Amino acid sequence: MDSDGRYEQRVVWAVVDTGIGPLLLAATREGLVNVVFHATDEVRDKALERLASRLGSEPVEDPGSPLLAEATSQFEDYFAGERRSFELPLDWSLISGFNREVLRELATTVPFGTVVGYGDLAGRVGQPGAAQAVGMAMGANPLPVIVPCHRVVESSGGIGGFGGGLETKRRLLALEGVLPEPLF
Repeated sequence: MDSDGRYEQRVVWAVVDTGIGPLLLAATREGLVNVVFHATDEVRDKALERLASRLGSEPVEDPGSPLLAEATSQFEDYFAGERRSFELPLDWSLISGFNREVLRELATTVPFGTVVGYGDLAGRVGQPGAAQAVGMAMGANPLPVIVPCHRVVESSGGIGGFGGGLETKRRLLALEGVLPEPLF
C-alpha cells in the first residue's frame, strides 16, 4: 500500500528477442498491458517512462514473473510457427472508448492468417465510414501482435500503415501466410 492506503499498481517488464527484433513486454496484476516494438535501450527507456506516468508506478524488470515468462514462451512459439493465437490475460487500461472497442473486436474476430479492411472493421463496431478512426485505433494499440493490428489492411489491397514499421508488418503477415516470405 502507498501512504494514502491505496494498493500500488505493480508493473513488471522484460525485453524478448523475436524474429522481428526486441520486444518490450510489460504486465500488471491484471495481465499484459504493453508490447513495444524495436525495444532498443532508448525506446525501452521512453516506453518505461510513459508506463510509469500512465500507471502511477515505476516498472520493475522481472522476466521471471509468471505472466512475463508465459508471454515470452508464447511469443517464442508464435515466431517459431508453432502458435496461432495468444492465451494471456490482458490489461486494457491503456486504451478506452472507441479505440478499445475496435481493438477488442479485432482481437476476437480476426484470426491468424486472415486480414480485415479498416472500413470493414469500422462496420463491425457499428461505425461504417470510420475507417480513418480505425486506423488511429490501430496506431494507439498498446498490445500489438497479441491484438493483431498487423492484420488490418487497406481495402484497395495495400497493407496500410503500421506503428512497428511496414517491414515488420510484412514479416508478421508473411509469418501468418498472408504474404510471401521476403526474398532477402
